[in-house]
Amino acid sequence: MAQKLTPEQLRTRERVETLIGAVAPILNLVLAAGDRLSRIVEREDSEYYPVRSGLLEAEGGGAKREPGD
Repeated sequence: MAQKLTPEQLRTRERVETLIGAVAPILNLVLAAGDRLSRIVEREDSEYYPVRSGLLEAEGGGAKREPGD
């Protein structure tokens, strides 16, 4: 069950949310610039391993089946 916030807590929450909203576009630009720079500096990531999907492992039951089984 959620507690009621005091008026001071509501004001503080609103200030923090406003601050986050104001800074978010700047942070997005920093992330985009960093991504672009990392792609320019090292075009091919030799240590990249794609993320494994848990869905595929759950469907297969963990064991590979041979054709004709």
